[in-house]
This record gives sequence, structure tokens and C-alpha cells, in this order.
Amino acid sequence: MTAVEAGATTTGTTDTGPARAGSGTVARPGPAGAPRLATRLAAPAAGWTVEADAVVVGSGIAGLTAALELRTRVPRVLLVTKDALVSGSTVWAQGGIAAALDPSDSPAAHLQDTLVAGVGLCDPRAVEVLVTEGPTRVRELVARGAVFDTQPDGQISLTREGGHHADRIAHAGGDATGAEISRALVAQIEAVRHDPGIEVIEHALVLDVLTGPPGPDGAPGAACGVTLHVIGAGQRDGVGAALGRAVVLATGGIGQVFRSSTNPASATGDGIAAALRAGAVLGDVEFVQFHPTVLWLGAGVKGQLTLVSEAVRGEGALLLDTDGVRFMPDEHPMAELAPRDVVAHAIVRRMAATGADHVWLDARHLGADFLRRRFPTIHERLLEHGIDLANDLVPVAPAQHYHSGGVVTDLVGRTSVPGLYAAGEVACTGVHGANRLASNSLLEGLVFATRAARHIAAKVAEGALPRQTPERRSGDAALVAAAARSRVQRIASDGPGVLRSGDGLRRAGAALAGVPTDAHERRDEGRALAAPQVAEWETTNVHQVATVLTAAALERAESRGGHARSDFPDRDDAWRLRLELALDADGRLVSSRVPID
Repeated sequence: MTAVEAGATTTGTTDTGPARAGSGTVARPGPAGAPRLATRLAAPAAGWTVEADAVVVGSGIAGLTAALELRTRVPRVLLVTKDALVSGSTVWAQGGIAAALDPSDSPAAHLQDTLVAGVGLCDPRAVEVLVTEGPTRVRELVARGAVFDTQPDGQISLTREGGHHADRIAHAGGDATGAEISRALVAQIEAVRHDPGIEVIEHALVLDVLTGPPGPDGAPGAACGVTLHVIGAGQRDGVGAALGRAVVLATGGIGQVFRSSTNPASATGDGIAAALRAGAVLGDVEFVQFHPTVLWLGAGVKGQLTLVSEAVRGEGALLLDTDGVRFMPDEHPMAELAPRDVVAHAIVRRMAATGADHVWLDARHLGADFLRRRFPTIHERLLEHGIDLANDLVPVAPAQHYHSGGVVTDLVGRTSVPGLYAAGEVACTGVHGANRLASNSLLEGLVFATRAARHIAAKVAEGALPRQTPERRSGDAALVAAAARSRVQRIASDGPGVLRSGDGLRRAGAALAGVPTDAHERRDEGRALAAPQVAEWETTNVHQVATVLTAAALERAESRGGHARSDFPDRDDAWRLRLELALDADGRLVSSRVPID
């Protein structure tokens, strides 16, 4: 896949949001060999309609925060979530939320640690917003009912994780921070659930972002709602349309693109795929964070795996190879507290050198009482597998954990599609660059969801977000059979996995291109290979995300942060830029190389 030359273009941020791919010299048409993707999912026509001023998709920290902020600022908000309100990735977050809350710490120090972890690709403006507004947003979270662990004097207890040079990680229930944040925000939603200004639709999979009349260049128009399919116990049956002046995507990550991940089963890349089909620009897609210490239970285990939080290493746990040798001090000055990409890659190299399929995490010296008090959830989950954190070595290996890239947004959450916003893991704000600093993800969702909601409210008040009539987008409709998901996951794990190579990525791209994307039109003994339904829609999203990820990883010819190429093992300053990807008028994937300011 070919992109414009580095330095040939910049992407501005104007009052209408980030520049749209295809405008000016942002991108050139993709070559004949570039992947071609559908612009919508194959699905029945919407059988019902609901209207709101803003439609929020997702019920993690970003989605819940956006909905709560919007509820008091616009006449009507609709919150749509794929499962129950208490679901998604936030509830699984163990480590904590990072903010400079201690008087001895500072936003400037937090900013510096974030920039270092991002390996030269963070947007300093976005990081400054994160670290300066973060402490206030965390205090507002406390005001909304979140209960963090405290010291005897009542101050929030702070600890340290990899990449941080200060104790700035607030945690709850020891290692149940995400669950506590989710509990508090869901309680706030439940308290106003019967308010006429808000509606919640649970068990609803969003299919596509609806767009209005196309522009002069043929690109999709402004976002004006979503189509969604209510699953089982939801409030409405079948496929419907939720229309709104603005749409906020807060759909989480892409974990189920891979064979093994710490993400929940619902993390099938729905938001990033829907945004791409609607004409939005994606960025930093190649930077996937593989958590270094995920419980290893054998090569055949797949799905959501048990995470052993980085906070365990933050409290002093050590990494040993299968010969009992502590290896991280030779890899990085911060040893076990080095940034996650450094630790994950070091573990993979050590596994290769020793012929092992895992390494050991040793926390035994920290003491049983401390470990059970500080990490009760991890302790219980390990006991379910016959492992006592206080007495046993814990077998660990890297697994997919977080996606640093996503839908490109500006500092108030606007994407390149007017009316479409994104916040949380689905977004690419520029905060993470090539590698997310530990515990910055919850803070990012909190800070930028607040900004997006307040910006939408202001624009609604100004009359600057008029209602649009949805129009059918040109291009193909796609459906990938659910039976192909394990095949796609294997391709993604072997291609754009922890360690990548040009040959492996080219093989992955060819294999993904060979997956039928018109299963609803193919016949086997007179029967369609697949019908439009939840498993097929999710698998189509998984396939599209894997395709974009593979293309981006192949184009970036260096190793940096969460992107490691065995054929280009060194960092190259010529690649200090963001790869942005979008679909052209023919559905071809095109890329732009955008310098970092």
C-alpha cells in the first residue's frame, strides 16, 4: 500500500473538526492493490425510529460521562450500549486512573512521562489537556460517587505504575478501580433513567453511522444518527434508526480481532469500523498495546484472558525467565516498571531465547497480607486457576490489551465527519502516540468525553448542528460469515501481532483479502452462506479492523512503541509522523503521512 510522501501534508483542526481525508493534499487515491472495503453492513431496513439531540454509543467511562454531561445540557440524549450498562472494558480496569493529585506531583511531570511513553508521536496539545484537566475531572468523579482507596488522613491513596516517575495512580478496592468507576457512573444514570430527557437502550449493537447528503467531492455527509439492532432483552425489536444532531462513539477497543486478549467479548471494533465506513479518518492504527503480564494457561486458550495488573509490578513484583533469572534490569533503566511495549517485547525475546512459552511473575516477597489486601480481585482470579499470588510463581505472557489508535479527533472530540464525535479507546486524540502510558486510558475517556459533550451542547444551543436526513451511501454492503472469525483472528495474531515482519504482514493482507465479504449473497446448495445477524456483523467489523491494522503495520517501516518490526528493528526519525487512513470514493483504503507538530 502506497501513501503520500512524508511531510507532504498536514492535517489542520478548524472549527468544523479535523480536516477530512481527501481534501487538499491530505491523501491520494489508493493503488489498485490497496484493500477495498464496504461502506455499510448488509442489514435489513430500519423498522422503527427514535430521535434525540445526541446519540451516545457505549457505556464505559467515556460513554457514561458523555451521557451524564449531555443530559443536563441538551433537551434529549439517547444512550445505546451493546450489553447491560455495567459492561464493557472499563469494569475490567484493575490498575487505576492517573492524575497529578499529590502536591509533590505536577501536570508538567505527568505530561513528560506521557510524552516519553508515546515515543515521539503524542500530540503535546492533547497531552496538556489531559494532564491539566485530569485532576479536576477525577475530583468530579468522586463527587459523582466514585470511592477511591484513601490514606488514614482521608486523602486519595496513590501508587506508581510503569513509565510514571511519581505516585499518581488512584485506585479503588485495591485492584477494582474500573468496577468502582463503572458502579458510580451507572448509579448516576439509573437515578435519572426515567427522566424524559434521557433514554437508555441496552443490548443493542450499533451497525452503521447514518450520514446525510454527500458533499461536492462525493464524500459522505454529516453524521445524523445510527442504525442499531436490539439483541434479545432490549427495549425494541430488530433493526432501528436512532436519529440525532450528533453522534458520540465510545465503543471501546478491538481486542477480539486477536486470538487472545484481556478485552471483553464485546470488543469487536464496532465503532472504529462504523466510523471508517461513514468516511471518518483513522490514525495510529498500527499501535496495539500487548499487556506484558497476562495469565498464561496454555497455547489453546483464547478469548478474554486474566490480566495481572501492572500495579503488581508497581508494588515490587519481579519478572523471571524459566531459568529463574531476573532479566528486565538489563533491558531498561526502569526494569519491571519500563513502558509496557518495552516489557512485552523483552518478554517475547526472552521466551524465544529460553525456548519457553511464558515467563514468571514473582510477588511472593511482598507478603500474603499485603497482596490479599492490595490485589483482592487478582488474588481471587488466580486462585480460581490454582495459583496463590502470595506463594506461587505466576506464569505470564503478553496478550492484546489496548489500542492506542482509533478515529482521529480534535481536542473536543470531533472527527473528520461533521456531527460525529469519538471518545475513549475508540478515539485517536493524540494522547497516547505509539504507546499508552499506564492508567492514562481511563483519564482520557473521562477528560475528552466531558469536552465532547460540552462542545455538542454548545453547538446545539447555537443551532450549529441542524438535523439531517439520512441518505444511503454509495459503495458495497458487506457481511462476513461468523464461521470465519477464528480464521481472521489467527491471521491478525500471526501478522500484526506482538512482533511483526514485512513478509508476515503481506501474507496476512493477502489472507484477509481472501475472506469472502459477501456471505449474504453467496449460495451453498441454494442457501445463503450467512444471514445478517449479530455474529456476522461483529465478524465483519473484526475483518475490516484487521485489514486496516495490517495495512498500517506494513506501511510503517520502523519499530516504535506498540509497533515492532523484526525487519525494521530500529526507530527511524523519518517516521515521526502519524499514519492516517480513510476510504476513498471507490472504497479503497488510502493513507496520509501527517507530521507531528
